[in-house]
Amino acid sequence: MAFAEEETAHFGMNLVEGHCDSEDGLAGWAPSGSCTLSEHAEDPAPDELPPPLAATADDDGDDDEEEAARRARKPSGRYVLAAHRRDEKDGLCRALSRAPRPKVTYRVAGWVGVGDGGAEGSHAVHVEVRVDDHRRVGGGVVVVEPGKWGDIKGSFRVDEDEPPRSAKVYVHGPPAGVDLKVMDLQVCAVNKIPRLRHLRKKADRVRKRDVILKLNSQAEDGVSGVAGANIQVIQVQNSFPIGSCITKAGIQNPEYVDFFTKHFDWAVLENELKWYYTEAVQGQVSYADADELIDFCDRHGKPVRGHCIFWAVENAVQPWVRALNGDRLRAAVEARLRGLVSRYAGRFPHYEVNNEMLHGAFFQQRLGDDVNAHMFRETARIDPAPALFVNDYNVESANDPNATPEKYVALVTDLQRRGAPVGGIGIQGHVTHPVGDIICDALDKLAVTGLPVWVTELDVSAADEAVRADDLEIVLREAFAHPAVEGVMLWGFMQGHMWRSHGQLVNADGKLTEAGSRFAGLRQEWTSHARGKVDANGKFKFRGFHGTYQVFLTTAAGEVKKQTFDVKKGDAPLVLDMNF
Repeated sequence: MAFAEEETAHFGMNLVEGHCDSEDGLAGWAPSGSCTLSEHAEDPAPDELPPPLAATADDDGDDDEEEAARRARKPSGRYVLAAHRRDEKDGLCRALSRAPRPKVTYRVAGWVGVGDGGAEGSHAVHVEVRVDDHRRVGGGVVVVEPGKWGDIKGSFRVDEDEPPRSAKVYVHGPPAGVDLKVMDLQVCAVNKIPRLRHLRKKADRVRKRDVILKLNSQAEDGVSGVAGANIQVIQVQNSFPIGSCITKAGIQNPEYVDFFTKHFDWAVLENELKWYYTEAVQGQVSYADADELIDFCDRHGKPVRGHCIFWAVENAVQPWVRALNGDRLRAAVEARLRGLVSRYAGRFPHYEVNNEMLHGAFFQQRLGDDVNAHMFRETARIDPAPALFVNDYNVESANDPNATPEKYVALVTDLQRRGAPVGGIGIQGHVTHPVGDIICDALDKLAVTGLPVWVTELDVSAADEAVRADDLEIVLREAFAHPAVEGVMLWGFMQGHMWRSHGQLVNADGKLTEAGSRFAGLRQEWTSHARGKVDANGKFKFRGFHGTYQVFLTTAAGEVKKQTFDVKKGDAPLVLDMNF
């Protein structure tokens, strides 16, 4: 078989199948660490399984085969049990049937369960893939209740040019003494083609609407006076904003400014509004750099998100604040709230109130469980205009037991119970080897809150430009096609002005990378234009993305007339009467 034919034949093959030399019924699984393995068959009870994926509001039953399979996946009931585990690293392992191909994204999926084992609470189960016997390249995690099954998923990729010699998958995680079960584990190369086809169809349903323009200009014989006239419709703004963080250093670079002003709708300050930046020394408060960036955005008509009032992770809190406790810390928190929020009252459409509460609890540990909700309540009291967001990372990646969508929803629910006016959910999007349906699963779970979701800090890191472009496209298309998502912010775009390396859309010399070209292409794809002739009834029909449009009508006398209109979300065709 030729190499290309072999690659095609194996694309999508489950690498956990077809490599079993054992005769003990364990299907190739072996102990990893200290434990004993046995094979079992059992049909899990319906209440032991996570609920099946529900159809979202945008679905009309026209799912393609890839999406239908994602929703219909059910466990087989045959599993391998790891018992008598002495350490959380003990569990199961097995060799993959072939080593993963370089620069190809693989998806991990399966079912895992845990026993009670005397350890209270839910337990994190990890699946990880290692190549050449030691190097971890990725995986996933799920938090499972004792006696129940969890739907585990994850991803990995070998980014080096040299293919690995071998690869193994490992499953472990719960405390010592807790039995671990694994069922139907799959490791498959991702075929993005059917997923992208599905996302284009979904985006057409979620982000577009049929429009009928009724152009009123009657001739004496009753026939439309504009029948047969040339008409052109141009979208000047999409209602789905895409923005980026900006920096003081960046706006000194003309090429940086040029790309930002041409390609982004919104802005957020990368660091210049954070507490450690505006008050590095107690009592010495300066908003000069923040003001400069906000004034820059005002001149270019770019709304600015407020990032961030507080940061819950202790190592992101400046030393003088960490040295405070009790009433002195509370007084500092109140001064920060009053100083920042009152200064910019009415300026920001969004605020991220206390950043990364899933990963840090600095203020909560020192000031009590209600302090996070107090920050929201007090911000809203001082400035009722902005939507107040939670914001965190890894929620969309299925690789962090501290940041599952379920834990994020529980955080939001607790804040709301305490009277916090939570107005939106931010998922940061610092992603590595993203897989579309994993992102979509997380968005579906967050959507049950009814709150708008924003991707707030998107960047993808890959040294290979083609891989980076593919990764960026996957995340952007998933966000754009999901009805709960209302906008995307990139966490930088130009080499030398980004937090992560190998994530740039624009190189330091101002030239677009492949990711930059892909980004520009998507923005063009998501902009609707139409042209043609007005029909005999004075109507012109088209289907376009939600947003603001200008219509240009050229009369028989050669006169060009213009009007502006908006296309908002709606199921029925939008009918607009226009008098020319």
